[in-house]
Amino acid sequence: MDPQRVSGAWVFRGTRIPVAALFENLEDGVSLAEFVELFPGVSLEQSRLVLEHAARSTAAAALA
Repeated sequence: MDPQRVSGAWVFRGTRIPVAALFENLEDGVSLAEFVELFPGVSLEQSRLVLEHAARSTAAAALA
C-alpha cells in the first residue's frame, strides 16, 4: 500500500484529497471559498486551476 496514492485517483498536489471532491462539493452547492476552508492543504489557486483545466478539456472535447 502506497500512502501517497488514493486508489489511483487524481489528488491535489501535496494532499490526499481527490480532485473529485471539488466537483462533488460544488454540485452540492459549496462555494469555492468554502471548499478550501473544508479541505486544508488545498489552495484557492489550485482549485481554480482544476476548474480552468476542466473547462478547457470540455471545450476541446466539444470541438472534436
